[in-house]
Amino acid sequence: FLSSASTLMTQNGLELTRFFFLLTFAAAIPAIVSGGIAERARFYPMLCCSFLIVGFVYPFFEGIAWNGRFGIQEWFTTQFGAPFHDFAGSVVVHAVGGWIGLVALILLGTRRGRVRGHQIFSFAPSNIPMLALGSWILIVGWFGFNVMSAQKLSGISGLVAVNSLMAMVGGTLVAMLLGKNDPGFIHNGPLAGLVAVCAGSDLMHPIGALVVGGIAGAIFITVFTLLQRRPKIDDVLGVWPLHGLCGAWGGIAAGIFGSTALGGIGGVSFMSQLSGTLLGIVIAVAGALLVYGTMKKVVGLRLSQEDEHEGADLAIHKISAVMDDLQS
Repeated sequence: FLSSASTLMTQNGLELTRFFFLLTFAAAIPAIVSGGIAERARFYPMLCCSFLIVGFVYPFFEGIAWNGRFGIQEWFTTQFGAPFHDFAGSVVVHAVGGWIGLVALILLGTRRGRVRGHQIFSFAPSNIPMLALGSWILIVGWFGFNVMSAQKLSGISGLVAVNSLMAMVGGTLVAMLLGKNDPGFIHNGPLAGLVAVCAGSDLMHPIGALVVGGIAGAIFITVFTLLQRRPKIDDVLGVWPLHGLCGAWGGIAAGIFGSTALGGIGGVSFMSQLSGTLLGIVIAVAGALLVYGTMKKVVGLRLSQEDEHEGADLAIHKISAVMDDLQS
């Protein structure tokens, strides 16, 4: 950005385009976190945390995985025969965001009213049509997100688009069966599959992508259901199982289904994928503990009891998100 505009416009501003595209990856991190901490977090402290996470924690691992920083990729290649591979961000974006979100929601604590006496109450989704709309907006956008992760026209592959579709189908079918036709699960199943296939979507055979997506759907349904019985982990939208766990599975799955033995293109190592995925989780958790833990001690993260009872929409933004409340 210190260069002249004419320099920045070299090759029609290709580097600026690449910067903008990668910036949207970084912006996904606080978006992921927000789904887990909804309904009880203070606005400005969370904005400050998002600035620190996007400015320092995320780029640290992104630099390792996608820019070869600190020689770690070279070490993986020397030790295991291939670098850590994450084509579209199963680990770099989704797993990192999901594990950061887990730390944030644990430090925040559970929503008031979720635990009454010794019984845990689940809050039902407030608007299924909006849930479905949001899911499908993400699904449609995901194809551009995955395919254009090649970042150059010569690298665009129809295999990425087909594998994204197959993983989405696998996640949807498994979520429909295990979720017993629950619309909340059915609309999150395809997202679980898409999260998981990001890492190896340029390497896998479409049947492998279908399996990866199906396993991701099972991971989300199983873990999210278990979390409903855990009073100390109040993950509103299931961002940890959806992004944190399915993203980690995707990073590891690229080393399994990307191999030539299972019909993949090859050039990946299971140990590099496992090690790189674990490294991403460690960096995410450590960074989140530092950022959110410090912010909690300095100014606090949680809404007051009165504001939480009133609702964040009214307490923070002074308007209701529910039409019935506006009419009344």
